[in-house]
Amino acid sequence: MKRLPSMALPPDLQWRTQWRECLRPWKLATLALGIGLLLLGAELTPAPDWDVPISFIMGLLAYATAPWSLRVLVRRHWRALPLALFLAWLTVDGCYALYWSLKDPAALALMRDVNFPASLSLYGMCGLGWLYQGSLRQAWQALKQPAR
Repeated sequence: MKRLPSMALPPDLQWRTQWRECLRPWKLATLALGIGLLLLGAELTPAPDWDVPISFIMGLLAYATAPWSLRVLVRRHWRALPLALFLAWLTVDGCYALYWSLKDPAALALMRDVNFPASLSLYGMCGLGWLYQGSLRQAWQALKQPAR
């Protein structure tokens, strides 16, 4: 009997690895800083679609999905690309549209087209910021090694 090719993800793309990475102190500290900045923006910016709940929703979703989605692209694991694109859309636009359609549809209609590029840019930056898998000590050691 012929075996089908494995659909398993490589270790650096498995959700167990991603979960472990989300628990690293430096990543949690930067998440707290990022959410703090989002909350500050929600209070200081007069945008009708920026409030405290959406700051937490989108910030936490980006933390959970952006590095993984970017890693799928960087590693060219094309079988996982549909899921990576779905997670990016869910974080950048899906949760935003659902939240504002329930809370204030007028704000959604007014701001959705300008929110998408800003949120997608932030999603990409979050993915880059949290892409490294390892501790800060390991990152520093890797930076000190000569390029090969």
